[in-house]
Amino acid sequence: MKKFINAVDDVLAESLDGFAAAHADLVTLGAERKFVRRATPTPGKVALVSGGGSGHEPLHAGFVGRGMLDAACPGQVFTSPTPDQMLEAIAAVDGGAGTLLIVKNYEGDVMNFDMASEMAPSKVAKVITDDDVAVETSTYSIGRRGVAGTMIVEKIVGAAAEEGRALDELAALGSRVNGRTRSMGVALSSCTVPAAGKPTFAIGEDEMEMGVGIHGEPGRRRVKLASADAIAEEMIGAIAGDLPGTGDCLLLVNGFGATPLMELYLLYHAARSRLESRGFKVTRSLCGNYVTSLDMAGCSFTVSLLDGEATRLWDAPVHTPALRWGA
Repeated sequence: MKKFINAVDDVLAESLDGFAAAHADLVTLGAERKFVRRATPTPGKVALVSGGGSGHEPLHAGFVGRGMLDAACPGQVFTSPTPDQMLEAIAAVDGGAGTLLIVKNYEGDVMNFDMASEMAPSKVAKVITDDDVAVETSTYSIGRRGVAGTMIVEKIVGAAAEEGRALDELAALGSRVNGRTRSMGVALSSCTVPAAGKPTFAIGEDEMEMGVGIHGEPGRRRVKLASADAIAEEMIGAIAGDLPGTGDCLLLVNGFGATPLMELYLLYHAARSRLESRGFKVTRSLCGNYVTSLDMAGCSFTVSLLDGEATRLWDAPVHTPALRWGA
């Protein structure tokens, strides 16, 4: 294993220290690094809190800031944060209007966020994201996995929260966006968790994992490496066939950490043409590394159906370490 680390046990702590120092104008660390929150709180609005295992950067801490999250709880690599982290984050950012938890559909995340919401002294609601169409259940999840569509929910709901909308309204909006969002991933290589010191799974030089999860979980099947056009055809076919309609949409081509932008843009071109041939109109786009899996070579496609409100909220100003426009 070759990684830029000092000691395996210190990777997360030192990474969080560097992240907070690099973006000190936007974020600050909570006590004992239990959460990342906005450097400048916004009282009076519903607070948005998310989190999950580390290794998916910039998700979630990279999306803390104006127009998105108020706080994010980082667990150890691919491990859910604990309820006490979530409780402290809620207490730190609760501005009096309640807190909305945005939770990826993984067993540990859901269980721990449920415990935190039950113990929180203030009003809490939650949105569960489950946008992955690859498999109905997997190593980490009961039901569909929450993957890159999570950051779309965070962006759209975050913009609505900045407008001062109520907790119940934001929860309903988040569920609507999640219901109109679908994703699927493919991996050319495994990732290597620092504590393990070796790849999570073995894959041949001429193979790919179709439908892989963001922790390296198995997908639909192991197949021979195919062309980018063939990969896009299968993934867009699965996504489009599962969406509740066609029309205007957002297309996110997301890298898993070790795929060059040159290849991601090539895949974007392939995905967009296949969406348009199926009656979709791509009106908003994003291409890059947003929900990664450490050093995995691979990518995911996410398609989210847009109406006028969702488009306006997507376009609203955002200013976070990993996403910013109009601000």
